[in-house]
Amino acid sequence: MDNNRISFGKIQSVLETPDLLDIQTGTFEDFLQLKKGPDKRDNKGLQEVFQANFPIFDNKENYRLDFIEYNMETPRFSVQECMERGLTFATPLKGKLRLSTKDPDTEEFVNSVEQEVYLGNLPFMTEKGTFVINGAERVIVSQLHRSPGVAFA
Repeated sequence: MDNNRISFGKIQSVLETPDLLDIQTGTFEDFLQLKKGPDKRDNKGLQEVFQANFPIFDNKENYRLDFIEYNMETPRFSVQECMERGLTFATPLKGKLRLSTKDPDTEEFVNSVEQEVYLGNLPFMTEKGTFVINGAERVIVSQLHRSPGVAFA
């Protein structure tokens, strides 16, 4: 008796499966650009966010706040400690800012003062591509574009 079965198990893969974890961690590294010096960062990611929102002026435009650079310190607690204590695995984000005052006679900004300012804690991605928020491990999943009239459960 002739068996006309086709086995798809013997077909070789045409494309390699991409390393999805590497894509997640690589994108986060591109966002922060920590491997580059503060003066060598490209205008993308967090650097672009700061560049787009600075300088900041007061209402009368007598004071000007400029962004110079940002840096991140090492996280205070390890991933394991954060999970045990119910904490967020985060790194302190600090920015070097310059405050300038306007000279009323020349209308130019003078008397600049530079200072490193603590801006907050930024959740930091673990080696597994996850975030630890309040002790729970979380994963970022891309959201689907919802079509009108279609319900997602």
